[in-house]
Amino acid sequence: MMMSQETETHLPLPGPDTSGDELFRMGMLYSTGQGGAPLDYVSAHMLFNLAAMRGSMEARLYRKELSQEMASDEVAEAQRQAREWLARA
Repeated sequence: MMMSQETETHLPLPGPDTSGDELFRMGMLYSTGQGGAPLDYVSAHMLFNLAAMRGSMEARLYRKELSQEMASDEVAEAQRQAREWLARA
């Protein structure tokens, strides 16, 4: 799994060549707080969003399910972070 950059909270971000499957797996870690990742729905939603854009059908389902458990400002922040990542990729 390629990691290249960090957010303001020092969470590792995937590199620009990360596959949809890898992004989905990262999203699962953040959505469950497993594998050394903190429980972070905003990061999980961002990763599911990026994974969905790269063809992961599972990510679309998990993103929708997760968004129902998040406040609207959290979803907006996740979408902002995804756009920011895409601009840098």
